[in-house]
Amino acid sequence: MKNQYMTWPVLAAAAALTLTACGTTEAPKQESAKDTAVTVTDSRGKKVTLDGPAKRVVGTEWNVVETLVTLGVQPVGVADVKGYTAYDKAAPLKGDVKDIGTRGEPSVATVAGLKPDLIVATTDLSDSAVAQLSKAAPVVVVRSADASRQIDQMIDNVNLIAEATGTEERAKSEIDSFRKAVADGKKKLAAAGLDGEEVAFADGWQEGNQVSVRPYVKGSLLSDLNTELGLADPWKLKGDKAYGLAATDVEGLTKIGDARFTYIANDADNGDPFADGLKDNAVWKSLPFVKNDEVHRLPDGIWMFGGTASMREYIDALVGALTA
Repeated sequence: MKNQYMTWPVLAAAAALTLTACGTTEAPKQESAKDTAVTVTDSRGKKVTLDGPAKRVVGTEWNVVETLVTLGVQPVGVADVKGYTAYDKAAPLKGDVKDIGTRGEPSVATVAGLKPDLIVATTDLSDSAVAQLSKAAPVVVVRSADASRQIDQMIDNVNLIAEATGTEERAKSEIDSFRKAVADGKKKLAAAGLDGEEVAFADGWQEGNQVSVRPYVKGSLLSDLNTELGLADPWKLKGDKAYGLAATDVEGLTKIGDARFTYIANDADNGDPFADGLKDNAVWKSLPFVKNDEVHRLPDGIWMFGGTASMREYIDALVGALTA
């Protein structure tokens, strides 16, 4: 039996030599750069060609960083790492990630030093900054927001980043998970008798004794998501064309009647602009949702302009708060 095991490789080698002599075998084909290259068309309509699916990726905005992480691509460079860690807890960074500067002015020298395969930026970054970054590595630009199709834009961004990083299957799973969260959340709200209920969302900040309120009106990502969940948006204000955000003050809160009021403070250093900043304000105390105990602060760390992971966190928090 031992001799049989020893003889087999010898016979196989002999056969291979015979076939080679007859010219019937071919050397394995090597993949050419053309075979492995990846070409994507970004939000500018620009075709960006990479040598292959990007592995070393830099993100200049938190929503694209979140998307990279959810797709299983840990970025090597992120703008304002401290801010991302505080404001977007749905997709934590792992390992050593280099801070590349601010989201508005990333350091080209720092980015270049990381030798990335790809830089993912958004339309919030100036054309001149994108041009400078393009000297360090290929840049794919995704549209930051679109008040005419906010949820679809978010999904488009996930798919574009997945295409550039070779993570299309992960993207499909991520999008399916988000859609399931929407469907489940809608069922829970309906079961609690909340289908069609008016729910307003805002954030705000305090400067001295003045509290500024930023309503997320129709066209904002959170308002559009609330609509998908079967809720109604009571805000009558018009938002900007990108993010669907408006501006008002405490007097403006009287316009939403007895709708439920939800918010995320996300600013531990300056306190809670509503619970703290308005606690002695007569207008605030007179509002129906304040009197009815229908003011709901959702957990910090949910990024209101994030991707699918943040939106799942938002759905869980919102449904939990409204059905408690």
